[in-house]
Amino acid sequence: MSKTLTITDNRTGKQYEIPIEHGAIRAMDLRQIKTNADDFGLKTYDPALMNTANCVSRITDIDGDRGVLLYRGYPIEQLAENSDFLETAYLLLSGELPTTAQLNKWKTNVTLHSMLHENVKKFMEGFRYDAHPMGIFLSTVGALSTFYPDAKDIFDEQSRLTQTVRLIAKVPSIAAYAFRHSQGLPYIPPDNELSFTGNFLNMLFRMAELKYEPNPVLERALDVLFILHADHEQNCSTTAMRTIG
Repeated sequence: MSKTLTITDNRTGKQYEIPIEHGAIRAMDLRQIKTNADDFGLKTYDPALMNTANCVSRITDIDGDRGVLLYRGYPIEQLAENSDFLETAYLLLSGELPTTAQLNKWKTNVTLHSMLHENVKKFMEGFRYDAHPMGIFLSTVGALSTFYPDAKDIFDEQSRLTQTVRLIAKVPSIAAYAFRHSQGLPYIPPDNELSFTGNFLNMLFRMAELKYEPNPVLERALDVLFILHADHEQNCSTTAMRTIG
């Protein structure tokens, strides 16, 4: 069976064969449907993109009505039970779950990037004591590009991977510092002996103790929460960038 859509333009009587790919047609294929040579061509009208797909994804599949969430084909229940956040992040980025050696190397690489430049901390200290933590967080993440000018090399695959690792590693540090700034508390540096999530709790809540020991139940619950929110199929900011081209 041919995977095409036959359209008859009743204005002109002409017929058009439009290819169907992945259960969709390309909107630009409708441009050829014209009433005359000066006609711009047929356009689609879809407010709020209610029935418009703007990419083909092999990363995440979500069906809220059926309660299905797949990362690279793996059910979220399986990942939440058997994986941790960094292993899931590796899966999303590479398409496959890591071997033990790959996972250890990946975790070490992320851990080594968790520290923040001292000037980043000074930048955050410049916010008012009552500044909203989210405002501090967003501004600081944006400011990272001034500390890492190589982030502009968006067409370099290795550079993109480096920025990805930096963001995964530094976002918990920035978030924790933003929270502690709002509480009037000193910043706590990362503890490389803790897990990714355990270290985040350490930077959030450590007080005067010499060594912070995260509650294992809270640590695991937060890690599962990170897994559940690791990818949204296509979040608002990604959709905005794809829409404007």
